[in-house]
Amino acid sequence: MSDVSETLCIRAPAKINLSLGVLARREDGFHEIESLMVPVTLADTLRVRRTHGSEVTLSVTFSGALSCESGRTPRRDVPSDQTNLVVRAAELLARKAGVRMGLEIELEKQIPSEAGLGGGSSDAAATLWAANRLWGISWSNQRLAELSAELGSDIPWFFLDGPGIVRGRGEQFEAVNGIPSLPVVIVCPPVGLRTAEIYRRCSPDPASRGNSEKLAQLFSQGKFREARTGMWNDLEFPAKQACGDVGRLLEALSRAGASRPLLTGSGSACFAISRTLLESRRIAARMVATGWTGVFQVRLAPEAKNRFLYETRRTIK
Repeated sequence: MSDVSETLCIRAPAKINLSLGVLARREDGFHEIESLMVPVTLADTLRVRRTHGSEVTLSVTFSGALSCESGRTPRRDVPSDQTNLVVRAAELLARKAGVRMGLEIELEKQIPSEAGLGGGSSDAAATLWAANRLWGISWSNQRLAELSAELGSDIPWFFLDGPGIVRGRGEQFEAVNGIPSLPVVIVCPPVGLRTAEIYRRCSPDPASRGNSEKLAQLFSQGKFREARTGMWNDLEFPAKQACGDVGRLLEALSRAGASRPLLTGSGSACFAISRTLLESRRIAARMVATGWTGVFQVRLAPEAKNRFLYETRRTIK
């Protein structure tokens, strides 16, 4: 008898924070934030197949800028055991939904670790989406997003099709329209930063509440110069304190011609948005020429509808 197995091939995008305000420390130990987050065209790829057993297995490979490990390569220490968010996400859904099936997951990493680009969170969200479909659970994206908040604060946002403003500790989000698909240069130093450590170093400032909405309006109205000037990240200063590479990277981006380079998330990656592709290419080329290896030429991806699934194939054994 033939064994028909469906494999889902899923694109899990990185994100950047065009704004990040840390408003207050919460009683639960987290911080209240407000952030304008936008997906970019840099992405990991997951191939997920249902298995007859109940085990979730994960294999990890690296491609792109992560394919050759060296002293200057961005961090690529991604576990393949139960400590990986991908495995934890699948096992959590299985427990909550009462499923006794397994998954075989192949994860191809292009998003650096501990960079503030949300790679692990995006991978976890994509895994929940795939497992939900392969196991025939049929939960809504909203319900999956609510479940994912048990794993990480910014995972729920990845169930939103495109840019959004994130609030609370990261689990609350609303869609934003009109963000243009602008070219972006992302540069990641060889050292990563741990999110909890950077938040411990920060000083909350409630004055930035509501500024992410104003920034989104500037971008949607085509007021690029004002919008770029208005971007900010309250975690940039503590990230510079924790990692000298962050300050050096921001200075290098400015010397390369970037206007208002910015840290994304808690770092260590930084980015620069350009008006034209030519400007973006020049910045990237200058960064490579000065010795920075983790350079990514991407675009904002506000049109990323149904970005999790881009290929389905059926195999018969």
